[in-house]
Amino acid sequence: MTIAFLDINDSNLQLWNGAAHLQSPGYALLEDKRYRFGSPARAAARLRPRDINTRYWWQLSTEALQPALGPARHTGDLVHAHLQDLHREGGQPQEVLIAVSGSMQRDQLALLLGIVQQCPFAAVGLVHRSVALGSLYGAADRLFHLEVQLHQSVMTELAQRDGQIELRRSLPLPGAGLLQLQEKLVEVIATAFIRQTRFDPRRKAITEQQLYDALPAALRALRHDNETNIEVNGYRAGINRSELLAASQRLFDSARDAIGAPRPGDKVIADPLAGLLPGLTDRLPGLELLQGDSARSALEQHLDRLVERGQALSFVTALPSVAAPLPTQAPEPAPFAPLVAARPTATHILKGHSALPLTDSGNSLGRGWELQATAGGWTLRGAGPEVLVNGSAQTPDQVLGGGDTIRIGDGPELVLIEVKS
Repeated sequence: MTIAFLDINDSNLQLWNGAAHLQSPGYALLEDKRYRFGSPARAAARLRPRDINTRYWWQLSTEALQPALGPARHTGDLVHAHLQDLHREGGQPQEVLIAVSGSMQRDQLALLLGIVQQCPFAAVGLVHRSVALGSLYGAADRLFHLEVQLHQSVMTELAQRDGQIELRRSLPLPGAGLLQLQEKLVEVIATAFIRQTRFDPRRKAITEQQLYDALPAALRALRHDNETNIEVNGYRAGINRSELLAASQRLFDSARDAIGAPRPGDKVIADPLAGLLPGLTDRLPGLELLQGDSARSALEQHLDRLVERGQALSFVTALPSVAAPLPTQAPEPAPFAPLVAARPTATHILKGHSALPLTDSGNSLGRGWELQATAGGWTLRGAGPEVLVNGSAQTPDQVLGGGDTIRIGDGPELVLIEVKS
């Protein structure tokens, strides 16, 4: 029986079930008395703020939900519904090994396990995600894991002793969550729009949402270039990398305070999302970005140690160190190696009359399939009904772009498009 892996960090929950890989940020959207989760909910965050909840993983409890959001009585109900959504979209695995953040309190862990008992799958293991990720690394004087959540960041210090990676402490970094960082970045960018074009993209919800949707691509561009352009509603503003450095200053300061006096052998590992923040690698010496599938790799290598069937689950906070550091980026191609040609740009996927924005954190298409970003375009990942691309059978690792069509089984045709502001 295949065991699925669930990595719980509310900025990007991930589920691996065989070949299927889902990514689902912790956004819940109330729509027609039902809930939508993940990327579709995030795409409506600025358009329908009263119908969105992003705190239910962070504030997991059975206290009455304030403000109310549909039929959910408390955040535990939203967590339950999100887990069921992941289970359904991820191919309905029967057993799941779960990695959770060290910021989750003991009573929240107990509540989570109680919620899982009401789900159509069995939890067969529970581990501290920072410990699991840290186990992929060899000896270091001190090893830290920086985790950026939606409403806070967390710095976890790990210790290596007798070949074991052990939890030492987890410190929350309040006010330095992804949503706060995005707000400050957008404020700087909106100011640039006003200064350069006299257009304020934050005055209307629809253009504000467009600005938030454009932010990840702009940050990726600024990882390699000092300047980039952002277009919203036909207006274009030039953004300089140095202008955005101050937006993340609180995270930088809090992270350095949590680490304390630096030592030559220190290593800081961070989830890939943190790599988008301008200046992070310069401000945190010894930083190494994890790969997107590092959690799956760690859980897979410790499967025999973590699975506990037929007994009460223990929260694992120590694991053997299993490998040298994983590479943080793809190796350079060998001389004269053929490169994948980039496909035409696609920013949205057209479903019927709705154009839904594509995000780097994953785009669920349903029925076990999703679109993932690559250097050349978009690729399909998952396992489910047969997929036709442009009317023909999908080929492995086929790169898709603007104008390509997708049909999953007997479902409707989906079209990749580029939406220009």
